Amino acid sequence: MASYNLSINGKTYKVEADPKMPLLWVIRELAGLHGTKYGCGMAQCGACTVHVDGNPTRSCVTPVGSIEGKRVVTIEHLPATTQGATYKAVRQAWIDKDVVQCGYCQSGQIMSAVALLQKNRSPSDADIDAAMSGNLCRCGTYQRIREAVKVAATSLPAAASAPKAAPKAAPKREGKKA
Repeated sequence: MASYNLSINGKTYKVEADPKMPLLWVIRELAGLHGTKYGCGMAQCGACTVHVDGNPTRSCVTPVGSIEGKRVVTIEHLPATTQGATYKAVRQAWIDKDVVQCGYCQSGQIMSAVALLQKNRSPSDADIDAAMSGNLCRCGTYQRIREAVKVAATSLPAAASAPKAAPKAAPKREGKKA
């Protein structure tokens, strides 16, 4: 066990935890915030997505020992952050495009969409697919999710501080040369 001072949603939490304890359980059990969901426990589904220093992070596999000194934001606090306008645009687009079916994955989906739009205000389909690829929706609303991200992007004011991210190059593959 170790003692940590964690910044979660702008509040400092003093927690006693094993350094390997997943951040997800600190958020849910020790901080009492239940918007972040447990899905698979292996960082495969994205239901547990939070922002750590502004980056989407799978909290189910992030050890609490690696978080001290970093800023964690969960779905509950997004409206109160500098990302609030982006969150509100995404939330409205989710409603307008009727994205939600069962809703279980939505907090993680929204966290990933907000992170994307904070960095890239006019994402292409490929940008959206890449940013959202770590979030699974067992109801299969992927087309509506993509459309909602596009709608949210068009409702955001242009911002000089949020330049369009350069597309990522495909990973190189080693193998036989032709």
